[in-house]
Amino acid sequence: MWRAGMKWLLLILGSLIGAGYASGQEIRQFFGAGSGLAILLFTIIFSLSTYIVMKISFEEKTEHFLPVLEKLVGPRLAKVYDLLIILYLFTTTIVMIAGGGVTLQIFEIPFWTGVLLLSLCTVLLFFRGLNSILSVNSCLIPILVIGLLYALISFQQTHQSWPLNGGQLDNWPAGITFASLNILSVVAVLSAVGKELKGIGEVRIASVLSGLVFGIISFIYNETLVELADKLSQYEIPLFAVLEGASFPIFILMSALLCTAIYTTTISNILGLSSRFLTLVKWPRWITVILLLSIMLPFTSFGFSNLIAFLYPIYGLLNLYLLVNILLYPILIKWK
Repeated sequence: MWRAGMKWLLLILGSLIGAGYASGQEIRQFFGAGSGLAILLFTIIFSLSTYIVMKISFEEKTEHFLPVLEKLVGPRLAKVYDLLIILYLFTTTIVMIAGGGVTLQIFEIPFWTGVLLLSLCTVLLFFRGLNSILSVNSCLIPILVIGLLYALISFQQTHQSWPLNGGQLDNWPAGITFASLNILSVVAVLSAVGKELKGIGEVRIASVLSGLVFGIISFIYNETLVELADKLSQYEIPLFAVLEGASFPIFILMSALLCTAIYTTTISNILGLSSRFLTLVKWPRWITVILLLSIMLPFTSFGFSNLIAFLYPIYGLLNLYLLVNILLYPILIKWK
């Protein structure tokens, strides 16, 4: 049970800790000073909503997200959110690929070469099926989480300051919108593996631990970025402001981990998106993946930070209704 729960935990983290999150752009857009309560609220809401989505996916043995949406919002609104999730996965994958191109420029790889390289690696993995995707997550995500925590804690220790202020609570609504932004990824990815879930125990483990890990990293990351507020405008990727002054090997290692985050989220997004389209066509999954990536690539030219600043707050607001329905689902289902 624990082993299975950890497998799904890594899949959840792989879908969430991508270019926007690992780079610090998501944290910067949603949080900031006075966000301690917001992050605590996010952690609780995220764990609860993840548990509910996983439980529905387990009970319905789902292979894509439409049956889960129909349970949550009804058949009519499910069609609206079906289109919204497709759009969300499509556009956030563009953000991931653009982030990959920007990150690889550090290694003096041209932007478009980096974009094509990330796309090629994504296609190659889908030749090997779902088990390969889970295996990649089980290898890369622990390294990513440990590396990110190491960089953030090292920064705090070097600067000898943990500016924790329990009285700064005014930004609490950001916790709700941040949870609503990330819940679409949870619905899309977990509903694609509903038939693989074996019991409710692994659902509980994955949902609780994913919320705790995500919440702890978010809190430390936000506190670090608050300290660096004056410098962040100089960087498209805030993580590089955190790494300023770090040794060259650490800088290279964290850049590689950022690429890892981008890759795992790209994989998770494409898994959810292709699973939905495979209900409409009978092509091999890898052909669907190639077609999707081919359509996405031209849009990466809009720029990484611009895409995040424009798209993510919009999705956070649009998903509030879905988030409310997820949280109310256990109560409403008892009344029926």
